[in-house]
Amino acid sequence: EAIEQPATSKPTQVVDLMDALRASVENAKSSRNKKSPQAEEEKFRDYYAYSEPIRTIPSHRALALFRGQALDVLRIDLKLADTQEALDFHPCAALIAKQFHIDNKNRPADKWLLEVCQWTWRVKLHTQVCVELFMQLREAAETEAIRIFSKNLQELLLAAPAGAKVVLGIDPGFRTGCKIAVVDKTGKLVETTTIYPHQPQNCWKESLLTITQLVTQHKVELIAIGNGTASRETDKLTDEVIKFIEASSSHLRLAKIVISEAGASIYSASAFAAAEFPDLDVSLRGAVSIARRLQDPLAELVKIEPKSIGVGQYQHDINQRALTRALDATVEDCVNAVGVDINTASAPLLARVSGLNRTLAQNIVQYRDTTGPFINRQAILNVPRLGNKTFEQAAGFLRITDGNNPLDRSAVHPEAYPVVERILNKLKKGISEVMKQPEALKGLSPEEFTDETFGLLTIRDILSELEKPGRDPRPEFRTATFQEGIETLADLKVGMLLEGVVTNVAAFGAFIDIGVHQDGLVHVSALANHFVKDPHQIVKPGQIVKVKVLAVDIPRQRISLTMRLDDPVDLHDQGKTQSSQSTSKPKPQRSNTKPEKPINTQPASALAIALSRMKTKPEN
Repeated sequence: EAIEQPATSKPTQVVDLMDALRASVENAKSSRNKKSPQAEEEKFRDYYAYSEPIRTIPSHRALALFRGQALDVLRIDLKLADTQEALDFHPCAALIAKQFHIDNKNRPADKWLLEVCQWTWRVKLHTQVCVELFMQLREAAETEAIRIFSKNLQELLLAAPAGAKVVLGIDPGFRTGCKIAVVDKTGKLVETTTIYPHQPQNCWKESLLTITQLVTQHKVELIAIGNGTASRETDKLTDEVIKFIEASSSHLRLAKIVISEAGASIYSASAFAAAEFPDLDVSLRGAVSIARRLQDPLAELVKIEPKSIGVGQYQHDINQRALTRALDATVEDCVNAVGVDINTASAPLLARVSGLNRTLAQNIVQYRDTTGPFINRQAILNVPRLGNKTFEQAAGFLRITDGNNPLDRSAVHPEAYPVVERILNKLKKGISEVMKQPEALKGLSPEEFTDETFGLLTIRDILSELEKPGRDPRPEFRTATFQEGIETLADLKVGMLLEGVVTNVAAFGAFIDIGVHQDGLVHVSALANHFVKDPHQIVKPGQIVKVKVLAVDIPRQRISLTMRLDDPVDLHDQGKTQSSQSTSKPKPQRSNTKPEKPINTQPASALAIALSRMKTKPEN
């Protein structure tokens, strides 16, 4: 009822927040219809008897409360701390009475005036203050959630690329089979097929033979396995293939890695995938995406809408317009930081370069296909509808690897080439020689080359780029190894030491894929032996970490992990958690967890503002 109040007098920002809250309520209620009420109630069991000062509620907890309220599982309200419900006169009503100089002096109207103060607080001001404070809380929580999503997306896009290797991608499945796609070193699709090694077909030997033939025929170096359904079972299959290849061939070196397949289905059904592979089945396109994202995560993930990658917290409950703007800016920053080879990049990747858009990106690809590869950056100006201003903005992020000017494969902007010429004249060496022997630059003083156009910081950036031309800010490629025999939650035991991959980082901790089809959670307090304010300071998506199992709750599908490997664990927790069954409605629990990141909503000041709007009457 409070949400449906007229918003004509509200600021635009508040109106947007209320619209977003209505949309969240509708989406949450529609999704609730697809799930059983008991399942929804089980999720919010920890909040049944929860209370916390509003100014200290962290973002993830606030969004969880709002989602529970939208699903009609929780009811949240604001109350003053250290007050009893049985008070005859509410303290806030007393503030109203004091504001209007109302007091019980045994006059005929005093009792009635005090009841009016009570009614004013209970019916009018309490509702208004709740709406305003909840809006402040939601806005702060959404801002923090967007920041976390953007940070996770950045780490995922800048994950280590495997590079120019022949990759066999597998999109695993049971009934529909495992879709296989082989791509060459440039990412070009060379062959696809489908195998059925699992239930119900159980064509294990035939599947082994098929994969072995593909690996041998195309000289595959890496196998990329999606982490979805039948992932661990398919991982076993590839283990046998690798053992056979190692035993029978001395020149082939084959490795496997399980990677996130988030967004692969979105790409498969996208218009770009249909244009790229018009004759390829939709299910096989996902295997191509899995293989390519191992070669270069950035180049492949830019083809997918950032929100579909799913590395945020409560992403469907927050302002979608603000989230889209933030994620698009993050993608553009990542693309510009790495740089783009204009002769091999796809249209979606080029469209993310600063200064370019979809139309210009498509024009670049069409011009490249018609006239051949670009030989230098100046040739980019020949692209239709690409003017000088656009060239000035985008040229520094576009690379030409095999062009006639070595500087074109660096991040040095063409307008700074005269500065490089002055540096080369000082050294009396050619650009190719300097790039091969960057130690020649160490004796130079940047101050010598500054002028009215290029300042000291720009000169230092140019010298740094000449020392490491075309340097990639992404880390070295590594793979994680899941422990054999650990495939389901039932296989886990308290105290186990496992290796896993960070799939998502939230304000309250990190989710780790340990190969059991359900990510485990390392709480922020268990990330390190010291206080951690922001989990991103310790872990990031795609990072390989070692964890210890603390507890396993099979009914709720929850795994508690720790990265503090020296901490003792209670071995009795294993039996307790696995045998617990929620056959009835859980008892209310009170959360005593301290917040990880407080949100300053200043409830006292909001109440003061609400009271100050009331006109002060003279005392009679």
